[in-house]
Amino acid sequence: MSNTNFDPADVARRIHEDETEDLFVLDVRNEDDYNEWQIEGSTNVPIYDELLAYDYSSLEDHLEELPTDTEIAVVCVAGITSARAAEFLREHGFDAESVDDGMNGWGRVHRQYDVDGADGVVQIVRPGTGCVSYLAHNGDEALIVDPSQYVDQYLNAADERDLEVVGVADTHAHADHVSGARRLAGELDVPYYLHRDDTGELDNVTLLEDGETISVGDRDLDVIHTPGHTPGSVSFRFGDALLSGDTLFLRSVGRPDLEDGDEDAIRTAASQLFDSLEGLTDLEDETVVLPGHFSDESIRPLATELGDLREETTNELLSYVEDDDEEAFVETIVESLADEPANYNEIKQINWGKEQPGGDVEELELGPNNCAAN
Repeated sequence: MSNTNFDPADVARRIHEDETEDLFVLDVRNEDDYNEWQIEGSTNVPIYDELLAYDYSSLEDHLEELPTDTEIAVVCVAGITSARAAEFLREHGFDAESVDDGMNGWGRVHRQYDVDGADGVVQIVRPGTGCVSYLAHNGDEALIVDPSQYVDQYLNAADERDLEVVGVADTHAHADHVSGARRLAGELDVPYYLHRDDTGELDNVTLLEDGETISVGDRDLDVIHTPGHTPGSVSFRFGDALLSGDTLFLRSVGRPDLEDGDEDAIRTAASQLFDSLEGLTDLEDETVVLPGHFSDESIRPLATELGDLREETTNELLSYVEDDDEEAFVETIVESLADEPANYNEIKQINWGKEQPGGDVEELELGPNNCAAN
């Protein structure tokens, strides 16, 4: 048996790419933390506090429940108690290693996917946070859309394909993660694109307008203003691909309450969102919907043709749009809003340019994604 930690990115690869070799993920955090945010398919044995005190009695009580013929990846918060658990398991004959940096490391993983049916689009998924970014490219040029704060992920993706980044865009002012768009644009000396209604106190922004285009190589990226999730939300059309940001997800739509939680304001924003979705559903059935977030969908890349999305029953809110039932759409949103994303007010202040990121900027966005309306 090896004695090195699991790289979180390797755990993500093995979970989401159907590796023939099984991997058993054992989460030793407390039950409340696990229930709030976990690695898909993992098993929880809540012994975090005991492991902090070097008490292995409860772990020993669970040994018969663990696989003896499968590698075990043990995860905790930051990789400390999981390392203790993994060592104990190895001493008892298990092939166990700790996940490096625990759930903190899991939240920083990024995975790249080319998208069938969407020529010139690379999808970059963060499985630990549910955030999705894109590289739209043609010829030797690329535009980065909705990048995370981990800007090297996007620079590397462009370098691997010998692409020159000619612009960086946010589909909206994000509430769930700190945007890396301004930093990327500044480092590369290229435009940072954002709709004027979401700029807050930002400067050095190239303002987006409905109906305009951004040139990427010999192709155009079309801007569609789709307010509702935020006043300045946009979607991008790139050939047969629709980069729908937080307007349209595969199983839901973007929640309209993060700008103003007053019920009247939510209803007004929900009505705007309904109108925006009506416009998007007028696109061709072959349009490949590429959302800015996911919840528990396991398909990779995260993509569905619009025609299939209309026919499926997994997106209740989109079905109300298809039925032209705005009242049911609005009422369902108002009645079913989930908890807000963690630290979303502070994250929005940073993305609006009203606050500077501090030393805890990476930790701000760790946790479950709650940007969907239901």
